[in-house]
Amino acid sequence: MTDAFGTRLRGALDEFGPLCVGVDPHAALLDAWGLDQGPAGLESFGLRVVEAAAGRVAAIKPQVAFFERFGSAGFAALEGVLAAGREAGLIVIADAKRGDIGSTMAGYAAAWLEAGSPLEADAVTLSPYLGPGSLAEAVRFGAERGKGAFVLAATSNPEAGELQRAATAGGDSVARLVARESAQLGGGTAPIGPVGLVVGATIDREPAGLADDVLGGMPILSPGFGAQGAEPADLRRRFGTVAGNVLASESRSLLRAGADALPDAIAARAAEYREALRDER
Repeated sequence: MTDAFGTRLRGALDEFGPLCVGVDPHAALLDAWGLDQGPAGLESFGLRVVEAAAGRVAAIKPQVAFFERFGSAGFAALEGVLAAGREAGLIVIADAKRGDIGSTMAGYAAAWLEAGSPLEADAVTLSPYLGPGSLAEAVRFGAERGKGAFVLAATSNPEAGELQRAATAGGDSVARLVARESAQLGGGTAPIGPVGLVVGATIDREPAGLADDVLGGMPILSPGFGAQGAEPADLRRRFGTVAGNVLASESRSLLRAGADALPDAIAARAAEYREALRDER
């Protein structure tokens, strides 16, 4: 029997700390690393990130869009990176931002969360803007297989604020409604549930309606650290009592170190995050 996603993620967080390394092969980074602007370069880039991250952090987060732009060959490269990450013992989160209804949502779930699928990951990011309930089939499918999902709730991009802070008919913000209904979908399995939220590190959680009470028991994937401005020392201040459930996602700030220096850059940054949590316990 596969361990529940929350159990595996909790163990990885406790062992390695909050850092999640993004696998974002921007064209400029491929050039800087001396790699081909094509599927072969993408796979080489991703495999080097996996090697640098393994044994140093809890998780990696491949950004699907950078692979998808090369069609089937790009997806083949992504398959190799996903498989290598999982074989290395990392929690692998496919940043695919899928969202649909009915059998189509079930198809996405099978693509990303089915054991043995070419695109198998440990978790996938999902968009709730066809209604959080539309994600129920994917959540159920994943949980039965020991997989997880991270639902976009309050993202770090400035274009999202007006929509995600908007009031619903019940008086909650859209972000709070997404958080509450996502928690219900996940069932709150201990130690943390299979359904988490994407909550940007640079947003103000209060106007978004995301106080600690609604986030408790859920894993949190938090972009906005590193190049977007948030630092390890901000983790407790921004996430309060739920800071221990956060995966702090960084990509460009680490990847700019280059392939040779990346292992040391990751190790040093991971130590900063662990120290930030220890300092305020």
